[in-house]
Amino acid sequence: MIAPPSFHAIAAMLVTIAMFVAFARGRLSVEIISLLTIAVIAVGLYFFPLPGTQQTDGLQLAFSGFGHYALITICALMIMGRGLVVTGALEPVARFLERLFKFNLQLGLLFSLLLAFFLSMGVNDTPVLVLLLPIFVQLAARGAMPASKTLIPLNAAVLIGGMATTIGTSTNILVVSIARDLGAPAMGVFHYTPIVMVAALVALPYLWLVMPRLLGDNRVTNPAEKRRFHARLRVGEDSILNGRQLAEVTPRLPDTLKFHDVPVGVLNSQSQLRVSGTHENLEDALRTLDGEVAPAWVLERIRMKATAQAEDITVVEMAVTADSRLITRTLPSSGIADLFGVAVLGIHRPDRLMAEHDRFSEGGDIRIAEGDVLLVMGVSEDLAEFARNDSLLILDGARELPRRSKALLAGAIMVGSVGAASIGLLPIAISALAGAILMFVTGCVKFDRVGRALSAKVIVLVAASIAIGRIVSDSGAADWLGLVLSSGLQYLAPAAVLAAIMLFVTLLTNFASNATAATVGTPIAFSIADTLGLPAEPLILAVLFGCNLCYATPIAYQTNMLIMAEGSYEFRDYIRTGVPLVLLMVTTLSILLVVNYGL
Repeated sequence: MIAPPSFHAIAAMLVTIAMFVAFARGRLSVEIISLLTIAVIAVGLYFFPLPGTQQTDGLQLAFSGFGHYALITICALMIMGRGLVVTGALEPVARFLERLFKFNLQLGLLFSLLLAFFLSMGVNDTPVLVLLLPIFVQLAARGAMPASKTLIPLNAAVLIGGMATTIGTSTNILVVSIARDLGAPAMGVFHYTPIVMVAALVALPYLWLVMPRLLGDNRVTNPAEKRRFHARLRVGEDSILNGRQLAEVTPRLPDTLKFHDVPVGVLNSQSQLRVSGTHENLEDALRTLDGEVAPAWVLERIRMKATAQAEDITVVEMAVTADSRLITRTLPSSGIADLFGVAVLGIHRPDRLMAEHDRFSEGGDIRIAEGDVLLVMGVSEDLAEFARNDSLLILDGARELPRRSKALLAGAIMVGSVGAASIGLLPIAISALAGAILMFVTGCVKFDRVGRALSAKVIVLVAASIAIGRIVSDSGAADWLGLVLSSGLQYLAPAAVLAAIMLFVTLLTNFASNATAATVGTPIAFSIADTLGLPAEPLILAVLFGCNLCYATPIAYQTNMLIMAEGSYEFRDYIRTGVPLVLLMVTTLSILLVVNYGL
C-alpha cells in the first residue's frame, strides 16, 4: 500500500493547483500571481522548512528563479532578438515572407509552420524560435498577420519538430540517456522520426487552420488609425524608377501607398512624385525605390552627426501650434534643414481639410497650417531645439530608425550564437550570454535600451515557474504521483498503460518542468515495463513524447515564455489552444506507438 504524501508534498500540489486556477481565471495580472506564488513558497518554507533544511534554505529555493540559468538565458535571447530588430537585420527575410503572406495569407502561414518544424528537427527549439520571433513581430507590424495569431502556432510547430529527433531538444537527450543507463538500447538520431512525422501530419491542420481562429487580435494599435503623411519623393540616379514608368514598379509597393498627380511617361533622375502613406509605407517605398523624401545633403548631415555622437537617429511626429512661424510656409521656404539640421519627411493633414483649403503652393508644395503634423527625422537634441524654437508639440510615437550599418554584424552574432548551441559546442545559456554581450560591445544594442528588450511579466513568471518546479520535486510530490500511477497501471491494457504514462508526463511537464518530467517519468516507465512484461522502448518513447507536449501553459517551456510578451498573450490563450493540441497529440502518438510496436 502506498503511503500518503507528506505535508510538504500536499502543500506543493495545492500551491501548483492554486496558481494554475488563478492564471486561468485571469482576474489578477500574471506578475501579481507569480509574485504571490513566490511569496507563499518563501513564507511557507521559512516557517515549515523541508526535512533536513534550514529556514533560509526555503528562501533560497523560492527566490532561486531570479538567478536561474534558464531566466538568464531567456533574457539574453530577448536582448539578441532586440539587436536583430533595431539593426534591421531581418528585414530581407521579413520582406520575403511579407510578399508570401500578401500573395496568400494561408499559404504564408503554412510555409512558416513547415519552416519552423523542419528547422527544429536539427536545431534546438529555443534558437529556432529566437530566429523566427522577431521576423513575425515585424510581419505583424507590416500588417501581414497579427503576432497573437501566429506565434503560438509557430511555437507549437517548433516544439513538434524538436520532438522528431533525439537531438531536437535537450529533454530528448536526457530521456534517451537515462533510458540507456537503465539498460535500454541506444536510439539513433532518427530512430522514431517516422512516428512523429505522421503525428505532425495530423496536428498540422489544427495549427494551420484552427489554432489562429482560437486566438484574438491582441494588437494594441489599429493600423487604420495611423496618420498618413504627404511627401515629395525624389527619384535618384540609382532608383529603379529612373528610366521606367511608375506603373512598372507599383505592384512591388504597399497597396495603401498613394501617388498624386503622376506625370505621364518615363521618369528620370530629376522627377519628383507626390505620395501619401503611413510612416511605414514611406519607409517601404524609399527602400524599394531607392529614393528620398528629403534633400540628400541634410540626410547625410544627420547620419554623420549621429555617428559622431554615437546616437540613434529618431523619427518623431510634431504638431503645428497656433504660434508657429511655419504657418502658411512650405517646407522649401521654411529653412528648417538649414536652421536646425533636421529633415521633415512628410506632412499629415486630414483629407477633408486638404480638400477645403488651397493644398499646394505654386511650386506644388503643401502650405503648412495650424494642426498639421510633421514627420521629422534627426538626432534628439536637434529635434528638441526645432520643436522649442518653432512652437511645435512633440507627440507620442517617436521611434528610432534601424541602425542598418550594424545589420550584418547583428546577424553574424545571432548565427554564431545559435550555431554554437546547435552543434553542442556551447550550452545555450553560455552562447546566448556571449551573444548578448557582443550585442552590447559592438553597439548593436545600447545599454540604455535594454528595458525595451525585456519583459517584466516574463521574468517574474519564469522565476515563479522555477520555484514551483523545485518545490514539486524537492517535496516528493512528483515521486508520490509516480508511485500512484505505477500502482494503478497494472490493471490496464498495454495501450492504456502507454497513454496513461504519456498523460502523466505531460501533466508534469506543463506544471513542473521538462527535466523533472524526464527524470521522474523515465525510471517509472522502465519499471512498469519490467513489472508488466511489456517492451520498454514504447513506454520510454511515451515519456519522451509527453515531455515535449508542453503547449497548455506558458510555464511549461522557455519558448512559451519567449512569445508571451510579443504576442500579448494571457494564460488562458495557452489553455484554450494547447489543451486540444495535447489531447490530439496524446491520442495520435499513443495509437502510432501501439500499432508500431504491436501492443
